[in-house]
Amino acid sequence: MILTVHHRVHDAIIGAIRQHFGLADVPPFAIEVPPNRALGDLAVAVAFQLARTLRKAPRTIAQELAAAIGEMPGVTRIVAAPNGYLNFYLERAAFVRARAGGEVAPEAAASVKTIVEHTAINPNKAAHIGHLRNAALGDTLVRALRFCGTPVEVQNYIDDLGVQVADVIVGFRELEHHDLAGIRAIADGTRFDYYCWDLYSRVTAWYDESRDHLDARARTLHDLEHGARKPRSE
Repeated sequence: MILTVHHRVHDAIIGAIRQHFGLADVPPFAIEVPPNRALGDLAVAVAFQLARTLRKAPRTIAQELAAAIGEMPGVTRIVAAPNGYLNFYLERAAFVRARAGGEVAPEAAASVKTIVEHTAINPNKAAHIGHLRNAALGDTLVRALRFCGTPVEVQNYIDDLGVQVADVIVGFRELEHHDLAGIRAIADGTRFDYYCWDLYSRVTAWYDESRDHLDARARTLHDLEHGARKPRSE
């Protein structure tokens, strides 16, 4: 949906450049998202690209462009920033109300399936609020795409393989020298997910001590992939 706004802004800038400055060939420019909402919702640096051709300061060009564009549907104001950026402030509330209330139909749905992978918590350590955030963002994106009629496939990888799992196993083998019975005793007597989380951090620090320590990870990954139940003899 935001791409429609991008296209509208893009076309308005090109039209203003051609009409106000009399340039037939407009250099390609990108529409960016400012790092701070106080700077607007969209930002365009086309004034910098026009500075040499027009022999004007970027800020002056941006000011002239803002005046030439004038009012735009869905845009509350256009500001020429002191650094030469052209910042657009969108009419967010009206945009959402129009689509949520059915006043504006969603854009044509994509015919190609979209895959959204989200959540995918590593099973070898404790979950935290960041995982909940990923789940909420992923589910919201999926719902928005389906609302627009886009075919969506949701993927959530849950497995017991991978580098993170191997690193915890390395911790039990190389740092703590536990056998299976010792690991089961830890699991029965403590919060095992938090224990693994701390152990994972210790293993990361252990890797930093020597690149040779990474060989233990490679061996463990090999054992996981081949179903080895016991550490191989050195």
